Amino acid sequence: MSVGETIGQRLRRLRLERGLSQRELAGPGVSYAYISRIEGGQRQPSLRAIRRLARKLGVTAQFLETGSMTTSEEEREIRLSESELRLRLGESVDEAEDVLRDVLREAEEAGDIDAVIRAEIGLGLAAARAGRHEQAAEHLERSIQEPLVSPASHPDVFITLGATYLFLDRPEHAGDLYEKCLDELARSETDDTSARVRFATHLSYALSNQGRFAEAREVLIDLTAAADSILDPYARIRLFWSLARLASMEGQAQSALRHLRRAIALLESTEDTLHLARAHLLTSEILILDGQVDIAGSHIEIASRLFELGGDARDKGAVRAQEAKREALLGQPREALAHARESLKLTGDAPIGSAYFALGLAHALLKEREEAASAFQTAVALLGQRGEWREAVQACRAWADMLREADRTEEAFEVLERAAELAERASAAPRALRS
Repeated sequence: MSVGETIGQRLRRLRLERGLSQRELAGPGVSYAYISRIEGGQRQPSLRAIRRLARKLGVTAQFLETGSMTTSEEEREIRLSESELRLRLGESVDEAEDVLRDVLREAEEAGDIDAVIRAEIGLGLAAARAGRHEQAAEHLERSIQEPLVSPASHPDVFITLGATYLFLDRPEHAGDLYEKCLDELARSETDDTSARVRFATHLSYALSNQGRFAEAREVLIDLTAAADSILDPYARIRLFWSLARLASMEGQAQSALRHLRRAIALLESTEDTLHLARAHLLTSEILILDGQVDIAGSHIEIASRLFELGGDARDKGAVRAQEAKREALLGQPREALAHARESLKLTGDAPIGSAYFALGLAHALLKEREEAASAFQTAVALLGQRGEWREAVQACRAWADMLREADRTEEAFEVLERAAELAERASAAPRALRS
């Protein structure tokens, strides 16, 4: 190797040593013209191109890129670390996943268990972030089979897997997972209050999504009693957030808003604009559900502004869904349609039920009854799947009102029967708590 050799010079030398022309080295995604520009120093190759070229040249990507000869384990460590960093920063995510898949295959062949675990975790977290929940569950489930991965050492892996189960409408799996995590933390000698709060609050989500409100509240009772002694502000925020979510699902809007105000006050003392935005968004959702549509507007505006500083597509889609729903309830169907469609575009394969609810309301206002019925039906299905029964009941009632107005009384009656079933689930917890 020549001292100071550039990647283009190294590529040309290796190609010629192997007797390959630029056309022979080219392949899908790496044209011979692209190779020519790299060799001429006019183009810096992407990580994906480096990997493909290195494979055809029979060298490691690390050697092609840097000229450095390392052992297989060292090279895997470098690639793993770089890919993990890319995923954390959200940079070149597709390329990082490609590298992790290669590392996973190589590590499995070499029996490098540590690298296998890290690659599985990286792929699982990346898939979850991209909304590929089945794929995420597969990777993360394999990773937690290893003793090296525990709730204490890798809490984010277990939290993400549980959240993935909720997206897949498997709340019972999420509940079982979080209960096991809490049991394992209790058996360990470390007293990690923050981790206990995280798993307990997520367990409350899983239980409430199954309609097991009394059990969800019981999980939070001990934490509530100890709230003032919890020093980690984020642990306290999670607790107040969970209490707000549960109170909202039980129809206790004022209690939910009180808990959220405490969470917002804590968040305002941090620089965490992302979770502050989500707190304001949840506040707007609760206010709209409670019929306080006008007041919700200011919270939606704050959430929208803060999400511009770092929210992802789903965050922004959730804001658009609430904007759409508010506009529809205020009698502005055209604006509601535009924002609901924008929400659905932003959320892709993981649509938000409120966006379809808004579509239904807007189409109903415009007398577009077939479109409204289809949107209401989808809204009820999605909201029920996510355990948002109170909003699902409201969607059913709006749907039935539209059908009655169109003299489709029998269909309206069927929809109201469904609303009654949902209302029964939504009211089960308060009855259980009073008994």
